[in-house]
This record gives sequence, C-alpha cells and structure tokens, in this order.
Amino acid sequence: MTDRDDVVGSSESRLSPHPVARRDFLGLGALGSAAAAFLFATIGMLRLPKAAVLPSPSRRFKVVLPESLPFEEPYLAPGRHVALIRDAEGVFAVSNVCTHLGCIVKPSATGFYCPCHGSRFDRTGQVLAGPAPRPLPWLAVRKAGENTYVVDEEKEVPAGTKEVA
Repeated sequence: MTDRDDVVGSSESRLSPHPVARRDFLGLGALGSAAAAFLFATIGMLRLPKAAVLPSPSRRFKVVLPESLPFEEPYLAPGRHVALIRDAEGVFAVSNVCTHLGCIVKPSATGFYCPCHGSRFDRTGQVLAGPAPRPLPWLAVRKAGENTYVVDEEKEVPAGTKEVA
C-alpha cells in the first residue's frame, strides 16, 4: 500500500480544514493585535490637526438694557451668568454664580436666592442668609452707547463701583 491509499481510505475529506497549530494561532493573534494598534494609532494621528476643545465665548460682551427696565430690577444677560442692575447712581453688574458651591442664583423679590442650598443675597449681592461665605462678586462695566454696556467677566471690581448711566 502507498501513502496515497491511506489518505483516500481515511474518514477525513481533503476539503476539511486542518487543525491550526498553537504556535500559528498565537502568531496570527499577535499579527492581528499589531494591525489593530497600527489602525488606532493612524486614526489618532489623523485627528491631531483638529482642535480637541471648542473655543469658549468671549469673557467680555455687550448687553443692551431695555428702556422699560425698572430701577433696581436685575436684568439677566442672555446666555451669561451676570445680572445688570440700574439704580439712581448708575449701572452695575453682579455675578450670578453662588460663592458657596457655584450654583446659579435666581432673582427674587429681595435680590437673589440660590436654589441649590438656600443662600440669599440682596440686590447688591451681599449675603443675607445661608451657607454662602462671601457676597456675589461685582464685575467691571463700562458704557458703550445708549443703553449698551460692556461687561468684563474676568475683571472683578470692588462692591459699589458703578458706571454712570
């Protein structure tokens, strides 16, 4: 008998897959891992030219106060955490960020209140009650036209600093 007769007489078909040796299997796994690492590294490098952080809005912005705004009523700047208040002496800006834990304060009949922890502030930002350790900071304001003011959120000013209306 020849070797060919043994193959023909066996129960295995010549089309059935041969078992993969352990060494070959590990080699294919390593090759696949290297290809995946190369692919992910290439994708990461292609993303490098794009900025990963979106630009933030300018910290200095214009606000137009409505002519119908009553004296000592806070005007909340749209999209900002700042309230502008007009009184007999001028216009001033107060931050709406609570000095306790950074919640956004809301206007109330007596000034502002923090909905998170209950701090209360008067119209000028002074603490009336609650866990807030400091008054609300005043921000720099300058007149830029009729009923138009420029607020600089980066620049705190001493309480009582007002822009003449």
